[in-house]
Order: sequence, then structure tokens, then C-alpha cells
Amino acid sequence: MVFAMALILLVEDDRNITAAMVRALTDAGHVVRPVGQATEALKVVTEDQPDLVILDLGLPDIDGTDALRMMRSVSAVPVIVATARRSEADIIALLSAGADDYVTKPFSSGHILARINAVLRRTQAAVAQAPTVIIVGDLEINPRQRRVALGGQALQLTRREFDVLTYLAERVGQVISRRELLTEVWNQSRIGEEQTIDVHISWLRRKLGETAAAPRYLHTVRGVGVMMVDPR
Repeated sequence: MVFAMALILLVEDDRNITAAMVRALTDAGHVVRPVGQATEALKVVTEDQPDLVILDLGLPDIDGTDALRMMRSVSAVPVIVATARRSEADIIALLSAGADDYVTKPFSSGHILARINAVLRRTQAAVAQAPTVIIVGDLEINPRQRRVALGGQALQLTRREFDVLTYLAERVGQVISRRELLTEVWNQSRIGEEQTIDVHISWLRRKLGETAAAPRYLHTVRGVGVMMVDPR
């Protein structure tokens, strides 16, 4: 399935690569907005709301990984990272920072187009299947608008925090393993990244006004995972 007319933000400072990418993406039916710096990219993300971002890590003004984290603080736009980094640790760090997918340089136009279609397909399917509102106790989650309120007060969550919270809220009363969260929310199956899950749960607890010692919504089941509970 080909996704035509998606607005794609291309963040790349190499003019030759940019020209080739713009040509390939345009030929595939996409609308491309190329920029050469992270600061420009952040402005486009907040003002123009692209459908997808292709982010090079070797930017002249801000490190690409830092730029990714900054994007994630203001937007849930899908991001595919283009990188020359190939180590497993680097890739895990990128996915943990909020990347939806990655390609390693050099790559073909066919390869990047296949990745784009896969990410857009997942994103659009998630939006189509999302319920209007999820209510758990005083917690109200709107998956389509990606908004969360607790007791009527809006919560500012990162994209990954929102995804974790929504996944758990859709399964109230079920114990969800760290491995399941890693597979279903992070879209990866690597063992050994349990610390990433624990960090995000800790951040969520802080924003929900609870602690591991005195949980209201997020209850740890030792040795298994975490469970969302309706405190009422």
C-alpha cells in the first residue's frame, strides 16, 4: 500500500543527499519539506505538523539525538532516523529516545520508501482503532487527540509516556510484562532493556502524583510487570 500526499519533513544538511531524497519522495507522491538544521525542524514540527519526519543525526546546530528528544517533548509525529551509527547500543538509545524506526547509511530510495510506508501504516491503523476516550478513575485519556487529564487538569506527557499509559489503560486489571511493553510500545524485542521501561513508569508515576511505595494507578507486580488499576 502506498501512502500518497503525506507531508514529510526531511532534516538533512547534505545537499546531495537532500536533492536525491526530495526527488525520490516527490516521485512517490509525497510532499517534502527539506530543512538543514534541527532548530528549523522543530519550528516546522510545531507549526506545520508534518505526517512524518526523516531525521539525520549529523546536524550542524544540535546533535540529532538531542533534536529527537526535543521533538518528542512537543509532538507525537512519527520519526525515522537516518544514521551512520550501527552499534546495538546506539540503535537502542535512538529507539528509547523516541524514534519509530531507523535506517543506516547508505540506503536506497526503495528502502526508505518501504520504511516510510510501514511507519505510516502503523500510525494510521493506530489512529483508526483508537477509542474516543478512556476513563480510569479520575484519569481521562483521549488517544486520538493524544491528550491526558487527571482530575480535570491536563498532564504534559512525552510521546512514549503517553503510549505506555494508553497501552496500560486499555488493559485495566491486566498484568503487563516489561517484555510486552518493549515489544508492543517500543516495537522491539530485545531482552535487557527493562530499565528503560522502569524509567518511563517512574516518570509516569511522578506525573500521576504517586510513588512505587504508594501507588494509585500503576501497581508493580514483582517479577512480572505492571498493572493499571482503577483506584475507585
